[in-house]
Amino acid sequence: MSQEAIYLPSPEFVSQANVKGMEGYRALYQQALDDPEKFWGNLAETELHWFQKFDKVLDWSEAPFAKWFVGGKTNVCYNCVDRHLNTDRKNKAAIIFEGEPGDQRVITYQELHRLVSRFANVLKGRGLQAGDRSIIYMPMIPEAAIAMLACARIGVIHSVVFGGFSAEALKTRIQDLNAQVVITADGGWRRAKEVRLKDAVDEAVKDCPSVANVIVYKRTGSAVPMDPHRDHWWHDLDEGVSEDCPAVPLDSEHPLYVLYTSGTTGKPKGILHTTAGYLLQAAMTVKWVFDMKEQDTYWCSADIGWVTGHSYIVYGPLAVGATNIMYEGAPDTPAFDRWWRIIDKYKVSIFYTSPTAIRALIRQGDHWPKAHNLASLRLLGSVGEPINPAAWEWYHSVIGKNRCPIVDTWWQTETGAIMIAPMPGAVPLKPGSGTLPMPGVVPEIVDLKGNPVPDGNEGYMILHKPWPSMLRTLWGDPDRYKEAYWSKLEGIYFTGDAARRDKDGYYWILGRVDDVMNVSGHRLSTMEVESALVRHPHVAEAAVVGKPHEITGQAVCCFVTLKKGVDQKHDELGKELRQWVAHEIGAFARPEEIRFTDVLPKTRSGKIMRRLLREIVTSNTVGGDVTTLEDMSVLTRLASQNDED
Repeated sequence: MSQEAIYLPSPEFVSQANVKGMEGYRALYQQALDDPEKFWGNLAETELHWFQKFDKVLDWSEAPFAKWFVGGKTNVCYNCVDRHLNTDRKNKAAIIFEGEPGDQRVITYQELHRLVSRFANVLKGRGLQAGDRSIIYMPMIPEAAIAMLACARIGVIHSVVFGGFSAEALKTRIQDLNAQVVITADGGWRRAKEVRLKDAVDEAVKDCPSVANVIVYKRTGSAVPMDPHRDHWWHDLDEGVSEDCPAVPLDSEHPLYVLYTSGTTGKPKGILHTTAGYLLQAAMTVKWVFDMKEQDTYWCSADIGWVTGHSYIVYGPLAVGATNIMYEGAPDTPAFDRWWRIIDKYKVSIFYTSPTAIRALIRQGDHWPKAHNLASLRLLGSVGEPINPAAWEWYHSVIGKNRCPIVDTWWQTETGAIMIAPMPGAVPLKPGSGTLPMPGVVPEIVDLKGNPVPDGNEGYMILHKPWPSMLRTLWGDPDRYKEAYWSKLEGIYFTGDAARRDKDGYYWILGRVDDVMNVSGHRLSTMEVESALVRHPHVAEAAVVGKPHEITGQAVCCFVTLKKGVDQKHDELGKELRQWVAHEIGAFARPEEIRFTDVLPKTRSGKIMRRLLREIVTSNTVGGDVTTLEDMSVLTRLASQNDED
C-alpha cells in the first residue's frame, strides 16, 4: 500500500468539475464543519422539493436516534421522477436497459412517471397504503426500480431482497418485516441460465401468513404455478389501471426502506433508512463524487438488491436527473468482454464497480477491454471493499487509459451514502486510499479506549456527529442498534472498520476490525498482505486471515487464486510467495500457509467472506449466517483442501 504514487486531476477535468481544486473541496468541508445544520439545511431547501418546509434541520435530543428536517413533508419518488417533467429532462433517458439475452429498452423520465404511477395504483388496488411493507425479489430489470419508486410514491416501506438469495433467506426477511406483499418475477437470466424466482417465493411464503399478495412480472416466460387466491400477474393487474397517482406527501422521517445485512449470528440485521435525509445525501454525493453532468451516461454495475443499487442506481442518480445503464446479467456472458462491449455500445462516461469484479477481469487478460473503444469514459469508481493498488493501477491504465480519475469510495449499508472518497476535480489520488471525507462527515482513527492514534498508525474508524443519510435504527430492534453501533464508545458511531490516516490526512481503509491480525506483537491488516500478494505477477486474487498460533499469537494464512496460464508447481510457488511477502512487508509478515484455490467464498455482490475462511483455518467448520454466500460448495472444497506447504 505504497503512499508514494500521487495522481493529480488534469487541468481539463478541473475546469469542468462540479467542485474545482482543493480550495473548492476545503471550502465546502469547512462550511459543513463550522455549521452543519446551516450547511445541510441550505442544501435541503435548494436540492429537494418540499410539499411542506421543515421547521428544524436536526433533532439529536434522543441520540443515537436522529431526526433530520423535522416537520417537513416530501416524497422520494416525486423528487426522482415528477419534478423532472417540467424541465428539459422530460424526454431524457432515465434508464437504458440491456438484458443478458440482448434485449434492450430505453425509458424516459416521462415514461418512468407513467409506469411508476400505474404500478403504485396497482399496489393501492391490492389494499396497500403508507406504512405497509413490501418485499421486492426481482432480477436486475427496470421493473425492480419501478416497484421501489411506486412503493416510495405511496409510502409503502420496501425491502429489496437480492434475487440470488435462497427461499430460506427470503423467508426470514419476509417474517422479520411482516410484509403484506411480495413483488417478484417468474425468473431472470444469469450466465445464460434462468434463475427461477417464483419457485423460491412459493417455498418461502408457506411460512409467511402476513403475505396476502404475490405480484409476478413475466420476464422469462417459463411456466410457474399461480395460487389464484394470492398470486397475480403484473401485466394483468396493470391492464386498464389509471395513470393518475399523485405522490403522497410524507414526513421527512417516514421509513423509506429496510435493507438486511448479514450478522455473525443467524439473524440478519434490518437497516432502516428514512426519507429526506437519505435522499439528500445520496443526491449530493452523486454530484460531488461522480461529478455528474446532464450529458453523462452513468453505469453502476451493482445489483439493486444491495445498498449500492439503492443509493447509486435508483435514488441518488434519478434525483439529479441522470441517465442510468441497467444490465441484467453476468460480466462474463457470453464472453469476458460483455461490460466493455456495453460501455462501447452506449458510450458510458462514468463507470462504478467493485474491486472484486476488477480483479476477476484482470485475471482474464487485457485483450478483452483492448478490443473495444472505451474513449467515452471520463470517470471510474470503486465500491465494496478497499481496492488494492495493483488493481487500481490496472483499472487506471487499461480501462481509463491513464486519463480517468478513479473515485475509490468508502461507505456502508448503514451510512446510506458515500462517506470518504475523492472529489475528482479537487483531490489528488493515491492508489489504495479513499482519500478524504465528504462534507459533513467527521471521521477519526482511535484505539479501543477512544484515544486518537498518531498519523500512520492503524486504529478503529469512528464517525463523530450525525449525518443525514445515517441509518435510524434496526427494524424492530432498537436495543441491538444501540449495542451494535453506539456502545463501543459512548455517543460515537463505531464503523467496525480498521483504518489509518497518513501525513496528508488521507484515509486508508484496511477492512473490517476482525480483518486485522496480531502477529508477534505486530498489528497487520489482511489487506496489507493481500496487496503484497496481488503485486506478484502470478497472483490474480488473495484472501488473508489470521489463525491461532501458540508462539506468535496469530499466523498468516493466505488463500490465493492464480492468473490463467500459470503452471508453476504449487510447492515452489508457495515458497516464492512467502518470501515475496516477507520482502514486501517484513519477515514478521511471512505467511505460514499458502493455499491455492480456483475460487474464493464470496457474497453475491462479490465481497470475499473472510469470516468463513477464518472459521475454516481455525476449526474446519462454518457457523453463523451464510445466506449471502454465492456458492456453498466452495466451503466444502476449501475445508477439505490440503495446504500446499
